[in-house]
Amino acid sequence: MYFLRSHFVLLMLLCISHVAYADADWVAYPAREEVKSFVLEMVQKHGFDSEKLLTSFAQTQHQPSVIKAISPPANPIKVRSWERYKPRFINQIRISRGQTFMQTYAQDLKRAREQFGVPEEIIAAIIGVETVYGSNKGNYRIMDALTTLAFDYPRRAEYFRGELEQFLLLAREQQLDEFSVLGSYAGAIGFPQFMPTNVRTLAVDFDADGMIDLRNNPVDAIGSVAKYLQHYGWQPNAPIATPIRFQAEIPSHYSESILPALTLADIQPFAFNVEGSITPEQNFALLPLETPNKATEYWLGFNNFYVITRYNKSTFYAMSVLQLAQAIKPQ
Repeated sequence: MYFLRSHFVLLMLLCISHVAYADADWVAYPAREEVKSFVLEMVQKHGFDSEKLLTSFAQTQHQPSVIKAISPPANPIKVRSWERYKPRFINQIRISRGQTFMQTYAQDLKRAREQFGVPEEIIAAIIGVETVYGSNKGNYRIMDALTTLAFDYPRRAEYFRGELEQFLLLAREQQLDEFSVLGSYAGAIGFPQFMPTNVRTLAVDFDADGMIDLRNNPVDAIGSVAKYLQHYGWQPNAPIATPIRFQAEIPSHYSESILPALTLADIQPFAFNVEGSITPEQNFALLPLETPNKATEYWLGFNNFYVITRYNKSTFYAMSVLQLAQAIKPQ
């Protein structure tokens, strides 16, 4: 009787799901072989209940907007422009809220610096760039977003299946309703927009209240961002980046990598002026900040700049973090 009843419930859920997506000729997730294989793997690896997991997938909504948001444009028409990118993150709203954030959580930021070696303003700036200090954490159900990407975005399906696995483990560990957790279209969660893997491996209970909560607790977010950067090699009291001005155009291959692998000897053949002092043994990357129809702005990015790009692999992103940090740092 239990077997018949449980399968009747599952059949009803499948029918409901088919009706919901009938107009798009949608095949419900529990009916798909790759989803069944994923469920079996979750059962074998982690002891999940297959019926409950299939029921959850029957309630999961396919989100075409997620695919659209994460896909590169088919016909890109925008040219990289630092001048256009910068005001999105270095603006009065983020600066004002960042200064308030640093005042409100001054002791927590100081404690994070002392424990992990990361400056207060860098921690605060990352939270500011990611979510405007928690005001824009995302409105997608993480279960929907990650399932859509795991099974309907082939180019990165393996990665997102891994994140879906970690999210389901996280929900079980923290006794969360998986459909109550909201975040970005890519599945990032909370004030610092951590992916589920990072929540499980790098997030910390920084206020020692017995739980890790990046969705509602900015103190946990502060400690977790600091630990994240420390994990990827942040060097306390070391430089991040400094401007450099060349007197003539420099060959493009010098700035093809954000990995700090150049030294002064590599750029010595070119006439330049650089702010601050650099020792011959220091490694750096040459970072171009391009704006169409304007001279390219160059910076030297040291190890700590590269660490910021482990959060987001974009020179523009990391430079926004650095310059927002400089703008909100108490004078």
